[in-house]
Amino acid sequence: MKKYETEIRVIYADTDAMGIVYHTNYIKWFEAGRNEFLRQIGYPYSRMEKEGIWLPVAAVNCIYKSPGKYDDVLLIKSWVKELGAATVVMAYEIFRKETGELLVTGTTKHAITSPELKPVRLKKVNPALFERLSEDL
Repeated sequence: MKKYETEIRVIYADTDAMGIVYHTNYIKWFEAGRNEFLRQIGYPYSRMEKEGIWLPVAAVNCIYKSPGKYDDVLLIKSWVKELGAATVVMAYEIFRKETGELLVTGTTKHAITSPELKPVRLKKVNPALFERLSEDL
């Protein structure tokens, strides 16, 4: 499985009064990693939407290992963990780049739908995207 990498710097607004990353920001950074993953495989959200494919989030899992802090540069690794007929599970690891310390692991499960939020079988309606998502499994 190929892991795609994205970097982000923790800004002051991402932290609490103690200078530690506020926990919900990791979910936001999962999305940033997922967006960059899709862009890197040639299917940014804008292209998927034009082709009638949506990926609404159905579930999120996040396990906190160590706190990120103000001004850390974070490395987000994103990859496809599972690909079903009408679902995809993305996995993530977020590291402190300077030390390589693992801060967070997690997953997001997405329904694969039409713009009307009706489930679609990706292999049938968009075989090229299905192929790109399954290449690194």
